Amino acid sequence: MTRLVRRTGLLRQETAAGAAAQIVLLALLGAVTGLGAAGWLAGLVFTAGTWAALTHALSRTRPAAFGPANGVTLARATLVGGVTALVADSFTRPVPVTLLAALTTVALVLDAVDGQVARRTGCVSSLGARFDMEVDAFLILVLSAYVALSLGPWVLLIGAMRYVFVAAARVLPWLSGALPPSMARKTVAALQGVALLVATAGVLPHLAELAVVLLALALLTWSFARDIHWLRRTGRDHRPTAARPAAAPRALVAAARVTRPAPRN
Repeated sequence: MTRLVRRTGLLRQETAAGAAAQIVLLALLGAVTGLGAAGWLAGLVFTAGTWAALTHALSRTRPAAFGPANGVTLARATLVGGVTALVADSFTRPVPVTLLAALTTVALVLDAVDGQVARRTGCVSSLGARFDMEVDAFLILVLSAYVALSLGPWVLLIGAMRYVFVAAARVLPWLSGALPPSMARKTVAALQGVALLVATAGVLPHLAELAVVLLALALLTWSFARDIHWLRRTGRDHRPTAARPAAAPRALVAAARVTRPAPRN
């Protein structure tokens, strides 16, 4: 019991440190850019939401340690909080695009780091994977909101697609099925961040930015459509079939012998 209390306290310290780091970053942004009320509000709401969600998840799963990979993801979440604050401020006044692009770039680079750290340190977990996925999804949503200011509201489809899929899964349970690993899915997901970063930084002519983001949206739509088709098909394949007549007792015994797992050494 004492070990559990001590471990819980350490995990809470990790999340509290993350929240403190987020507030420090917001203060630095305020000093450098004069962060407005909208930016502060968005940044603080993001901080409180991340801290509450992560603390709740840790209390449910109770991992032995927070782990270095989750530490990298938490650092990335802190950067995403900074991006969120700047994007929220951009709706009321101009923000430094270079700083916004720099924070986004580091967050995207770290996305390739936390998974490597998790595998090399043997701390791969469902909590870490979910934490990583949620940070990715929110960053894409925030970036799509920023790019929509210049390219049009249709860009929001990129950020909203994953959340629409999750909402649809509550109505259509077969959408909650496990998907097989796919390099194509991972590649398309990574391209969304790169495309939105390019559009955010404004390094290309307007028509080129439009083409890049349209291509990213088309690939994302294809990826989701492919996964939905697979889930639909497998959902049908695994529907319960009509009951068959009972087999003879000898057949049941034979089947049990065939399917019985081999003893472990």
